[in-house]
Amino acid sequence: MHSSRSEPGSQFLRHATAEKSSPDSSSPNETFLHQKHNFFVLVVHQVLMRTGWIFKTESIIMPAVLDWLGGTGLLRGCLPMLNRFGQSVPPLLLSRRIKLLSLKKSALTACGLVMAFCFLSLSAVWYYAEGQPAPWMSVAFLIVYAAFFMGTGVNQLVFSTLQGKLIPAQRRGRLMLSANVLGAVVAIACAATLLKQWLRPGNTEFTWIFGFTGICFTLSACTGMLLAEQRDEYSQETQGIAGIFGSAFNILVTDINFRRCAIVAALYGFSIMLMPHYQLLGRQAAPGYESQSNDLSELTFWVIVQNAGTALFSLLAGPLADRFGNRLVLRVLLLCLMFAPITALLLSQGNSTLHHFYPLVFLLVGPMPIVIRTLNNLTLELSPRAEHPRYLGTLNLCLSGPAALSPLAGLLIDLFGFKAIFLGISLIILLSWLMTFRLQEPRHYNST
Repeated sequence: MHSSRSEPGSQFLRHATAEKSSPDSSSPNETFLHQKHNFFVLVVHQVLMRTGWIFKTESIIMPAVLDWLGGTGLLRGCLPMLNRFGQSVPPLLLSRRIKLLSLKKSALTACGLVMAFCFLSLSAVWYYAEGQPAPWMSVAFLIVYAAFFMGTGVNQLVFSTLQGKLIPAQRRGRLMLSANVLGAVVAIACAATLLKQWLRPGNTEFTWIFGFTGICFTLSACTGMLLAEQRDEYSQETQGIAGIFGSAFNILVTDINFRRCAIVAALYGFSIMLMPHYQLLGRQAAPGYESQSNDLSELTFWVIVQNAGTALFSLLAGPLADRFGNRLVLRVLLLCLMFAPITALLLSQGNSTLHHFYPLVFLLVGPMPIVIRTLNNLTLELSPRAEHPRYLGTLNLCLSGPAALSPLAGLLIDLFGFKAIFLGISLIILLSWLMTFRLQEPRHYNST
């Protein structure tokens, strides 16, 4: 009796064959020029995206906005849930449509414009409210936040699919490195110049913050149309919603190596639950917090430190990924992330001297987007090119599952404090790190 499970060796042979299913009539020299052009365009796309993103950093700016509106731990806990729902369910439901698109770059532009519209809408809301908090603004904020991450989820699916289509596996680490380092330099310069002015004590200008973010996302979206992309000709039977989720489950059942990758992602996903709470823990530990709870001026430096951390870890992760594969990168980054919650607890003990070192927490949180990108890149190597959208959608669903518990985690923090939740999630990240030792490295089986 033949087993339905995929053996690594035969699986990669099938993947190599599947990736040749879309013919390429270009000469080698023309293909090389297209790869260089697309590499440059995708770097510019990510730099602009990163510049806008620093003004809405998920671990600092967005939860601080909700706190400014009078939000509780329960409401802060809704942010990771909405974030991960948008980045998992819509991409999975639309993965077939993305696969069947002959040109994916139009979807990249469309999704980017949706993201831009959401933040331009928030800017308009704050302008209409004249910068004063009102009860209805929390609801409006969460609705727009949810819509934004639905667009973001599909945008990231399309970007990863285009990356798998246009950039060779051995250059994807270099792409991640270039985009993260250049993006960090530009984003930090903008934050130091502009965000510092818009987060002054007693003068918080969210209208300008959200508006600038929307402009950056608009410019990033427009770069998508500059990609040199050949048309795809794929076909796939229509599936209902039950069939789509059944297909995702089937991937997990039949592909043992991808299943291990998905388990690493799911365990790592618990760390996302802590993202909105780091900034409040740090602000509460600051001397005089009770009388200055709406002073957000300290956030600018924290945002800069976190983005600098992302850039520094990219300098390590990019070359490691290209030379040794993505498995080693995951082991290094997850080990660093495990110490972030513990460090946050140690540096928030009410000692003013220790509080000066609290930005170190955001340096340790810096690798979080790199871990997600590395998981995506590993998935691209584990799956045939025609199935990239479906595999990436399944990965995001596994990564996002724990975020459903995020409101509960926020409520428990309100009731019992930070310590138990932070220590518990550090332990779960440790389990994710240990699970990487069960992963197979695709580079050992497939040199392409």
